[in-house]
Amino acid sequence: MSLYLRPATLPEALDCLARAPRPLAGGTDLYPATTTADLPGDVTDLAGVPDLHGITALPGGGMRIGACTSWATIGDAPLPPALRALQQAAHAVGGRQIQTAGTIGGNLCNASPAADGVPPLLVAGALVDLAGPGGIRRLPLADFITGPRRTALLPGELLVAVVLPPEGLSGASCFLKLGARAYLVISIAMVAARLLWRDGRIAEAALAVGSCGPVARRLPGVEAALIGATAIEAAARIDPAALARALTPIDDARASAAYRLDAAAELLRRAIAGAGP
Repeated sequence: MSLYLRPATLPEALDCLARAPRPLAGGTDLYPATTTADLPGDVTDLAGVPDLHGITALPGGGMRIGACTSWATIGDAPLPPALRALQQAAHAVGGRQIQTAGTIGGNLCNASPAADGVPPLLVAGALVDLAGPGGIRRLPLADFITGPRRTALLPGELLVAVVLPPEGLSGASCFLKLGARAYLVISIAMVAARLLWRDGRIAEAALAVGSCGPVARRLPGVEAALIGATAIEAAARIDPAALARALTPIDDARASAAYRLDAAAELLRRAIAGAGP
């Protein structure tokens, strides 16, 4: 008979994970991928661990989001303009029922190239805290997702929180995605932009694109080209050829690689306007 364990603390969760190595958070990815009446294997249900829930300010600035915090909680929270892209993504993750159950940690650990939460977190410079038998280690989000459905989690580890540094909470941001319809669809392309403006010109730029390669990516070369530009000048500097040097989109049933690059470029232009001064 399979084990179903529901710990109440983080140490208990790590102990349970050693016996029941399949973690369950919101289940919005896990249940649809299950073809049997019950979840196969031994399961550790993380929903009852308080340390994995909630959004808290950190001493000295910055913010911590527990891995089991739902998209609905994130979307409805009073967050700064720099995290508006994350909230826009939260409102785009399926319907309201999925947003209420689905968690930010599950979205990251599922490691889909089309995970809505990744581009907004990348432009905020997000880090992830991983707890395991050896304690807690911290990685940049860019190093945590290593490929489609692959992460840097070690055996016995849990993603416990997303940490946003103070510098990632400045400026304003915007998230946009393109699909065959607005909701309940895998994106053809998605982008996030976070911009800090001074006197109507870009002083700091962070751009990320998802669904255009094995993992979502920041675009440091394009970001550098936007410094000092007005909104109109910045939009003109977004070039699909430059994106092609940084991204590796594929041809599939939803779109061609060329279309994805064009779509990503146009979404970035609109996101710059959406994060305007």
